[in-house]
Order: sequence, then structure tokens, then C-alpha cells
Amino acid sequence: MPRYRAAYPPEFRRRMIDLVRAGRTPQDLSREFEPNAETIKTWVKQAERDEGVRPEGLATGEREELNRLRRENKQLRMEREILSKAAAWFARETDVIPPKGSNS
Repeated sequence: MPRYRAAYPPEFRRRMIDLVRAGRTPQDLSREFEPNAETIKTWVKQAERDEGVRPEGLATGEREELNRLRRENKQLRMEREILSKAAAWFARETDVIPPKGSNS
């Protein structure tokens, strides 16, 4: 059994959400279709956040932006560390390291 299943298409998710809102239960839908009831409930909650009905949690756009900013922050930290090490290496190679007490 594969450890990871590809994401369900957005149209399929939207249809499941619409069926729940029409009165079907997530448990009933999970027996008829593949995703389990908890997955369907999660989709419904996220749709409510995206529509502004449910105030707690992040909307999909906010979650995507947060993930993008975290990736960017990680990349910038890595670049800063590399530049710091490179500057120290060049300073040692050119004998430009200032004395410890010289505030330069």
C-alpha cells in the first residue's frame, strides 16, 4: 500500500463539500467514495474558513502565503550563513582580520 496518495482534484473536493452542505453525512460519503469521513470534514471546515464563515484558522490563501514566506525566510537564512562564512574565509585569506579590540 503506498504511503502517500496524490491529492484529490479540486472539483472532487468541491463536489464532496456540496454534498455535505446538501445534507449528506461525511460518513455516508466515505462509504460511497474513497476519502474517509475526517478528510471530508476537513475539506468542509477549510471551505468555511475560505468563505469567512468559520473565523478560527487560516484561509487557504493565508496558509499558502505563510508557507511561501517560511520557505523564503529559510532560504534567506541559508544565504546569510553562506555569505558570512565566505566573508570570514576571504578575510582570513587576505589577512584583513582586524584585531579583536579595534571596533572595526
